[in-house]
Amino acid sequence: MMNDKGGSGSSDDNNTDEDDDFAADSGRDEHVAVYLRFRKVFGDASTRSATARKRKKNKKEGASVPFADGRDPHGLGDVIDGLTSKMGWTSPLARSGLLSSWSEIVGVETAEHSSPQGIEEGVLIISCDSTAWATQLRLMRSQITTTIATRFPDAGIESVRFEGPNAPSWKRGPRSIPGRGPRDTYG
Repeated sequence: MMNDKGGSGSSDDNNTDEDDDFAADSGRDEHVAVYLRFRKVFGDASTRSATARKRKKNKKEGASVPFADGRDPHGLGDVIDGLTSKMGWTSPLARSGLLSSWSEIVGVETAEHSSPQGIEEGVLIISCDSTAWATQLRLMRSQITTTIATRFPDAGIESVRFEGPNAPSWKRGPRSIPGRGPRDTYG
């Protein structure tokens, strides 16, 4: 039903009176006026493709707006940390940091008599100047392991092995064989 300009309608009909007038003036029916009004308010969906509608639906709020969340510049440290974790470099970097800061972990005096040789399968190998220093560090093993685990958790250190000075031994070692060992064959 169409209302006249001065028709008796409720206050809700005031907005539709203009649309009806527009439809009546242009020679269109009421349903065309409603369609045009909806198109004006909600936009024309037929002009957007299905992929454009999906993009709009999946678009994060404020992603392309300046000064929105996620658009702030990041510090160099944050960017490098993100890159190292993305590339899987955290463990090798933690191991090299552990080896280079050995004097900070055990102290300057102890570091003068011991040095890290490397890491093999989660075992940190420490070479000591004397057997006395190796024994002393074996007594401090739990404290050293705890310090390493708290400061360098990504290094993957499970245990620490302390070795004394390198003296040749035919009795023990990774390359020993059973038997009497080398003997004098002259004579």
